[in-house]
Amino acid sequence: MIKVMTVFGTRPEAIKMAPLVLALKKEPSIQCVLCVTAQHREMLDQVLELFDLIPDYDLNIMKPNQTIGMITSNVILGLEEVLEEVKPDIVLVHGDTTTTFATALAAFYHRVKVGHVEAGLRTYDKYSPFPEEVNRVLTGHIADLHFAPTERNRENLLKEGIPDEKIIVTGNTVIDALLTVAEKPYEFEDETLKALDFEKKRIITVTCHRRENLGENMEHIFSAIRDIAREFEDVEIVYPVHLNPKVREIADRILGSGERIHLIEPLTYQPFVNLMAKSYLIVTDSGGMQEEAPSLGKPVLVVRKETERPEALEAGTVKLAGVERDTIYGMIKTLLTEQEAYDEMARSSNPYGDGAACDRIVKQLKQL
Repeated sequence: MIKVMTVFGTRPEAIKMAPLVLALKKEPSIQCVLCVTAQHREMLDQVLELFDLIPDYDLNIMKPNQTIGMITSNVILGLEEVLEEVKPDIVLVHGDTTTTFATALAAFYHRVKVGHVEAGLRTYDKYSPFPEEVNRVLTGHIADLHFAPTERNRENLLKEGIPDEKIIVTGNTVIDALLTVAEKPYEFEDETLKALDFEKKRIITVTCHRRENLGENMEHIFSAIRDIAREFEDVEIVYPVHLNPKVREIADRILGSGERIHLIEPLTYQPFVNLMAKSYLIVTDSGGMQEEAPSLGKPVLVVRKETERPEALEAGTVKLAGVERDTIYGMIKTLLTEQEAYDEMARSSNPYGDGAACDRIVKQLKQL
């Protein structure tokens, strides 16, 4: 049997890795070991519960006000004993979190192969997203197998000298997760969401939390959203506010008293998928939502200066709105007032996969 250990620590990682863990557990020739770092404790646990996953190892590293350095060192130290005990044939990590890079480095120190799921995304700006861009690049140069979502991701890796035979284009596992959850019947439990009239109102779902947007950028983003809500009486804004206190302070100050603006607690994955499905459009600085929302036919405006997902821009499912108030306001207004512009984005096909990425990864691992 092949012993495969998956390691993740944040909610986005968990969402994208959960369907892969389930697929690995179904394969008789693979022994799947699940280790979580709990870089994000509460939000991680919500996803584990949704997919009915129980970790074999839980490093539980989360501390109040933890720094990037603390996360990195605690993951490496926490994995010392786990790697010695498990002795996996390969460790699978996902994407670009600090857990991802630190795990890849720890596995390298123990001479264990690394498989990088969602490999090859690049902005080519090491400070945006920070620290994710460098996490992803460094993990890519440690990894032995690269599971790239798209052909463009493969080309990025080839340019950096990664051997072609080590790269497998799979699609993105987030589509596997999305389609699995979207098929389940669900009714909102949150009282705010229960009260919304999704038939008569146009709901704009907002997420915003990235480090590079903290401060002035976030103030611009929230000001544009506030002004849209003031101008369009049939629009309701729903923002599940990130737990970061710095994010919450800005959100409360600019959006807290706005009419038809609903600041709610972070949602677990299932209600969030259903919120996206019922929304008119998405405004976000999240990477994952650029991949997910198009599968639900929802236009996405990305409030960042650049994106490591240019395929979505080319497909027309996503537009880059930047971080300036006037630009963001203007682009949202266009989608609210010009039906042709809205339909063009909503009807574009999703370049990130067909829901079979996990099967392709499992098939490749069996060939080890």
